[in-house]
Amino acid sequence: MSLLKSLKSPSELHDFTDEQLVQFADEVREHLLDSVSQTGGHFASNLGVVELTVALHAVFDTPKDKLIWDVSHQIYPHKIITGRADRMTTIRTRHGLSGFSAPTESEYDVFLAAHASTSISAAMGFACARDARGEDYKVVTITGDGAMTGGLCYEGLNHLGGSKKDVLIILNDNRWAISRTVGALSRYLTNIMTDERYNKLRKEVWELTGRFKRREKIRATVRRLEHSFKALVSPGSLFEDLGLRYFGPIDGNNLPLLRKTLTELKSIGGPRVLHILTKKGAGYPLAESDALKYYAVTPFDRATGKVHPKPKTNPAYTKVFGDALVELGGRNELLNVITAAMPTGSGVIDFGEKFPERFHDVGIAEEHATCFAAGMAAGGVRPLLVIYSTFMQRGYDQMIHDIALQNLPVVVCMDRAGLVGADGPTHHGTFDISYMQTIPNVTICVPKDGNELRSMLRYAVEEEITGPITMRYPRGPVPDTINEGFAPIEWGKWEILREGETVCVLACGTMVGNSLRAADIALKETGRNITVVNARFIKPLDEEMLLRLANTYSVIMTVEENALMGGFGSTVSRRMHELDFHGRVINLGLPDKFIPHGSIEGLWEEIGLDSKSIAARITEALTNGKAERKGFFKRLTFKRQSEKQHKDSASGAPGATAAEDLASVTTDS
Repeated sequence: MSLLKSLKSPSELHDFTDEQLVQFADEVREHLLDSVSQTGGHFASNLGVVELTVALHAVFDTPKDKLIWDVSHQIYPHKIITGRADRMTTIRTRHGLSGFSAPTESEYDVFLAAHASTSISAAMGFACARDARGEDYKVVTITGDGAMTGGLCYEGLNHLGGSKKDVLIILNDNRWAISRTVGALSRYLTNIMTDERYNKLRKEVWELTGRFKRREKIRATVRRLEHSFKALVSPGSLFEDLGLRYFGPIDGNNLPLLRKTLTELKSIGGPRVLHILTKKGAGYPLAESDALKYYAVTPFDRATGKVHPKPKTNPAYTKVFGDALVELGGRNELLNVITAAMPTGSGVIDFGEKFPERFHDVGIAEEHATCFAAGMAAGGVRPLLVIYSTFMQRGYDQMIHDIALQNLPVVVCMDRAGLVGADGPTHHGTFDISYMQTIPNVTICVPKDGNELRSMLRYAVEEEITGPITMRYPRGPVPDTINEGFAPIEWGKWEILREGETVCVLACGTMVGNSLRAADIALKETGRNITVVNARFIKPLDEEMLLRLANTYSVIMTVEENALMGGFGSTVSRRMHELDFHGRVINLGLPDKFIPHGSIEGLWEEIGLDSKSIAARITEALTNGKAERKGFFKRLTFKRQSEKQHKDSASGAPGATAAEDLASVTTDS
């Protein structure tokens, strides 16, 4: 009989024997293998925590007791156990299960998480709330060794140790984050198992002391020396010094041992750490032998591990970026690349292998990475900080205080900008234009395709730049064939891709292609052509072209894959208002809400950023005759004002260029 299929509540696990729990864990692993091989998703890390997850639910009274998962990409077994087994094939699909902890999805998911190092601070919050309300429940974190490279963990540990709150931290040490965990602490944890030479020496000393008459006293002294030595090399001493009791390490894939240990620790109050050693990919030999390859997967054949074939596409932006880095690294010895535990995902692994002395993986420490880049730039080299857009949010203070305030030539390359699809709202890169626009001295670049990305990258690396440059590019394949070499680019200038009448679309990044296709649709439906501009520089705006376009068209439409609040469109609207532009300004972008998970194309359609939706807005603008006639007379006034600005510039009046005049106009209230 299947124990998993007959399970009605996780609380039933309390009465299982150890043998039944082992059988149950095997069934959970089988269900995990079946579902992920069909849907894709995070894989190796989930296989590694099956026994731990079963033991947690067998010992603790969930959901009353709170399980807080760091990152929570390893939460699939937990979802299977907590009533969602039959929905696992919907994971990471629109209207299906989230790939992360989701309180809106289940009462067993008590805290949303998808970024690393948050669990201990969140647990402290729960513990303080529990005590303030006079409630009685346990708080447990599942915190990976990779998360321990993030500074937020130590802020939480420091607070927890001083408060003496009842919190159990399970340190899941699998020697990996996504790529292999880096840094001194990781090596510290990984080498906890006793060295072979030390074991041999210990055995010889023990045998030698047995020959003496006072062997018990001598051996007691040896034990004290050994304890002192362990205090020097054991990670337990770090936690103990911070005020937490340390236990372990123990085998994290030994379910009976886990159950016994957790049961004992449940009755002990105060802050404590259980250090467990788990194996990523446990139970699936292919994932055990290559945890990085099977960290996150697309649908695959379970028997062979081969990924199901997908339609052949152009290379991904990440691949194009990584190849360009290697080329530029061979041309510029001062080019240094920094990443925060994402060398493979960010496409910089090849650069690191070819130029290891100029490659810096700082671990899950985005704040440090950003300040580190500032120091490198101040020291006279050209640092490229390569971080996912969603993770760059953590380096915002350093971006302002350490980079922009000093106007340092740091190049920030933000992968996964825009919607990322199945990972959902925690990973969408939908705010970087908005938050970077608020910072003085920053140049914001948004390439429309792979070749433009290469051109921008070459300029940022090899030209004499002043101040920081940010460059955003999406997940997925480039829309073009990649050419050899690096094409020149007119820095800071937009380009007109097609010309028409009435409506001018200012599009950036992924929305350039969608807007061009939308223009084709609108032409078929209305017989009228419209203008599409590649607004590839968001800050500063190409104000000279913007003035010319505003002087020509009655409708200015902006299209961006970023939040409308504070985005590119809001900046253009403000500029048009300052210029007393009396035509229509239409802003298309992401609404003021968190966008759910689903396919990128499906999400575009939902929020109106696919080609058909953009075309519908263009058609509406083209057929709005009343607005067009009204705009003509107001546009005439605007044109005369612009002509006067040009005349003043030519005659030496204040303001050397039309662009400078544009920048100087203030709102007339």
